[in-house]
Formats: sequence, C-alpha cells, structure tokens
Amino acid sequence: MTADRHISVLREEAVRALAPERGGVFIDATFGAGGYSMALLENGASHVLGIDRDPSAINEAQECISLSHGRLQLVQGNFSELHELAVKNAAHPADGIAFDFGVSSMQLDRPQRGFSLKSDGPLDMRMGQNGPSAADFLNTAEEREIARVIRQYGEEPRANRIAKKIIECRKSAPLTRTSQLADVVLTAIGRRPDARTHPATRTFQAIRIHVNDELGEIERGLRAAEKTLRPGGRLAVVSFHSLEDRLVKKFLRARSGLVPMASRHDPSALSHDRKTPSFRLLSRRPTLPSETEVAFNARARSAKLRAAERLDSPIYYETNVGEAA
Repeated sequence: MTADRHISVLREEAVRALAPERGGVFIDATFGAGGYSMALLENGASHVLGIDRDPSAINEAQECISLSHGRLQLVQGNFSELHELAVKNAAHPADGIAFDFGVSSMQLDRPQRGFSLKSDGPLDMRMGQNGPSAADFLNTAEEREIARVIRQYGEEPRANRIAKKIIECRKSAPLTRTSQLADVVLTAIGRRPDARTHPATRTFQAIRIHVNDELGEIERGLRAAEKTLRPGGRLAVVSFHSLEDRLVKKFLRARSGLVPMASRHDPSALSHDRKTPSFRLLSRRPTLPSETEVAFNARARSAKLRAAERLDSPIYYETNVGEAA
C-alpha cells in the first residue's frame, strides 16, 4: 500500500452492520480507495456499485476492479445522485449502502489537491475537480460571507478576525497557495503555546466543506439512500466531525420515530403516514473506533459509525435533514 492510499475507518464494524453474507447488491457511496467495497465483496456481497465524485479515485481503481472478477462496478458522481445512479446501473433496490464522509487520505496527502496544511500546494480543495476552487471563493467573496463560512463550518470563534485579514491580504495579491492561507490565519489569530493543531485547521475545514457543499451532499445523500434501500436493507454511515454526525443522528432519529419529523416552518405538516418510521436503529449509540485502530490510523480518532435497517414503509416527506427536531 502506498503512502497516500486511503485507509477505511471502522471498516470491519461497518461491514458487519451491513451484513453482506446475505448476498445481494450493495452500494459504496464514497468509494475512495475501495476499502469498504472490497470488504463487502470478500464477505459475501454479490455485486457492489462504487460511487465517487473524484475522478482520480475512479481512474486508480483498476486493481480493485480486477480483483473483483466482474462483481465491482464504478461510476463517477456525487452521492447525492445515489438513487438515480443506482437505478441506471441496476443497483436498485439495494441491500446495503455505505457512506464514509469527509476528505480521503488520498486527497489530503497530495499537495497538488490543496487540502492539507502539511505541504504547500495550490489553493484548490475541490473533491470533484470542477467548479469554483477555494482560491476562487477567498478572492471574490465578501468579508461577511467568508466569516460566516469559517464560523459555521469550522466552528471557529475568531472567524471575523480571520476574514478581515484575508480581505486585507488579497488587496496586495490574490491568495493562490495553501501556505499563504495558513500564514494569513496564523497572523490573524496567532498560535497558543499548548496548541496541538495548526491554528488554520478549522479554517481549512470550513472552506473545504463550503467549496464541496459537503453538508448539503450529506442531506441529499441520506434521503437518496432512504429511497434506494429495499425493506431489510442496511445503512452504515461513518462521519468524522460534529457537523456531519449531527446531520446523520438527526436523520436517523427522525426516520426511526424517536423524534417527530416536522418542518420548523410548518410544524403542523405531519400526518399519520409521515410519522411511520422508515428505519430501525441497529444501535442507539454510535460505534467508536478501538484504541488499536486509532493508534494505527490517527484519522480514526474522531470517527463515529451509525447504522440502521430500512423498514417496509414509505419514505418520509421531503424536507431538509437539518430541520429535524
């Protein structure tokens, strides 16, 4: 395994929750380096449809395809398009769907992708390698919008100071490199002597989430999974920070009937049909990585796995996951 290959976090636990020994069709909605896909095939899945928005992940998967002996099919696309891709590629209804949110090690460890603080690279951060980049956003957005993104998606309390410094610095020259952004944040807020991470870590996370619409993708992807799973099908979701996990938790609690699913704009919108649970939680609490896994893979430190089984009932009415109680 090369240094930049992605290590699937909580892989054994996620595969166990999906129960591929039953056979059937499974979807790996965030293919990456194929860790979940190959584990599903090794444990009894008849066929796996792998989806990834990053064309590099698809292009570098020839070894996985070869080892699968025709049981692995890959398509490029966002996981918010999961339902349409499943129908188009004969993977609907699915017996199981796996999600592994966040940025992959393959992206983080390649400076040319612009995700990491560790090495200088172009200020890009686009998972799909299309659309506006991080540099485009930072060099054109208003100060108020930059501050909002950093505060909301990075949970950074000093977002206003950082945004002000970004505007000040881009007047002299556009921000085009990751090292520039890291230096701007360091200048704006300094570094605590006892800090374990770089002061720009939250800012990098926030801008990456914004550029890739990651939280919107999660909301749409979870709803797509609900449409795509057959009754008895399993859903396994691995998240890496509180914003991701909060969306997953709200979605599954609402869909399992633990809390009412009503729009905050129209609380009376619920009907008896809409209250019918569409999922059964496999566990009330998330599964966390073992100490051994964290020691082997530091990226696993903040990971949480939530899993549920699709019930034989209609999908809930369409609403934003974030509107769940």
